[in-house]
Amino acid sequence: MTQPNFSAFHAAMQAQVDQEFLPCVSTALLKNGQLVDTFCTGFADREAGIALREDHIFRMFSSTKLVTSCAVIMLVEEGRIRWDDPVEAFIPELGSRSVLKPGARSLDDVEPANGPITIRHLMTHTSGLSYGIFDPGTLMFSAYNQAGVMHPGKNLAEMMKVLSQLPLSFHPGTQWEYSVATDVLGRVVEVVSGESFGAFLARRIFQPLGMHDTDFWVPPAKQDRLCKMYVGVDLLDPRKPGLLPAENKPHPGAYLQPVQRESGGGGLVSTLGDTIKFIQSLLPGGPALLKPESIAQMCSNQLPPGLCVQFPNLPRLESKGFGLGSSVTTGTSPLEPQAVVGEVGWGGLAGTIWWINPRIGIAGILMTQRYFGFGNPYSFEFKRQAYQALGFD
Repeated sequence: MTQPNFSAFHAAMQAQVDQEFLPCVSTALLKNGQLVDTFCTGFADREAGIALREDHIFRMFSSTKLVTSCAVIMLVEEGRIRWDDPVEAFIPELGSRSVLKPGARSLDDVEPANGPITIRHLMTHTSGLSYGIFDPGTLMFSAYNQAGVMHPGKNLAEMMKVLSQLPLSFHPGTQWEYSVATDVLGRVVEVVSGESFGAFLARRIFQPLGMHDTDFWVPPAKQDRLCKMYVGVDLLDPRKPGLLPAENKPHPGAYLQPVQRESGGGGLVSTLGDTIKFIQSLLPGGPALLKPESIAQMCSNQLPPGLCVQFPNLPRLESKGFGLGSSVTTGTSPLEPQAVVGEVGWGGLAGTIWWINPRIGIAGILMTQRYFGFGNPYSFEFKRQAYQALGFD
C-alpha cells in the first residue's frame, strides 16, 4: 500500500502561519484510531520568539463542549439521567419558563413555554437559551450581558439563578440557537454526581485517560507553557493578514488562577497530546469511556426536520445537523470535501478544531490561538488538506 504523504498538508498549514493568518498551528491526524501524523509550527509567543511545542497549552473555549457532553452521557449510561428528563428535575429554578413573543420589544413581552427544557434540548442547543455573544443589538444579547450571565466570578449554581430570571428566546425544541446550554449541563452533572464539575471531569475523564494538562486553569508551574492569544487585524474580514496580541480575552487574568465558574461550554485549557488521548477514547480500539451505542447516538443527527445549525446574520448551514453535543454533517457543501458526510465535529472561539468521521475512520485536531478564529477560512483549508492527505477527497 502507498504510504500517506503529508507534505502538502504540512505546507498548507505552514502557509497559514507564514501569511500571518494564525500565530501557530499544532495538528494531529488519526486513521482507524491510530495517530498517523502530527505537525507543529509557528510561535506560542510571537513577540518573544518562543517557538510552539507540542506541550504548549491552549484555551479550548467551545471545544470544551465535547468533554461536557461525554460527562452527561456517562451519567445517562448509568441510568442517573434520561434524555427526556426536564431540567427542573435537577435545577428547579429553570422550570416554568416564559418565552419572548415574536417581535417582542421588552423582556416583559412573554408567554408561557409550551413545555419544559429537557436534557436532549440542552445537548442539541434547542432549549431556547441564548449566549449574549453572537447577536449584538438584539434584546437577548443586551439582557444576557446586563445580567452578567457569563461573569467568571459566578459559580455554576449562581449562574443558574441568573438564567432563571431571563425569558427563553423560543419554545424548547422549536429552533436551533447556540447557547449557554452546555454550562447548564455542567451544573446538572454537579447536582447528579454530588461533586464539583471540575472534580467529576478529573476523576472520570482526565485521570483515567492521562490528560495531565487539561483543567479549568493553568497552575504557576505550567504558565510558561500557556500560548499567547491573538486576534486578526480586522474582525469583519478574516482573510486579511495580520495578527495583534489579545491577552485580555476573554477577560484579564483568565486561566491564571482557579475559577468560580467551571464552564462546561468553554472553560478548559488543554494540549495537543491530551486532546489526542480524548479523541482516541471516542474511536474504535481506544481506551473507551463510553459504550459504542452511546457514541453512535452521539454521532447521529438529533434535530427535528427543518432545523439545522444557524448562527445570527449568517446563512443556514443546511448540511449541518446536531448530535448529542456536536455538529453532524448530513450532506455535502462547496466548502468541504465530498467525503465529509457523517462527520461530527466542533471548535472553539480561539481557533481550536476537532472532527471525527466514523463512516471512513478518520479524525483531525487543530490547535491555535486566534480569537474569533473558529469558522475562518483556515478551518476549511485544514479539513480539505487533511482529508486529501488521509486518502479522501
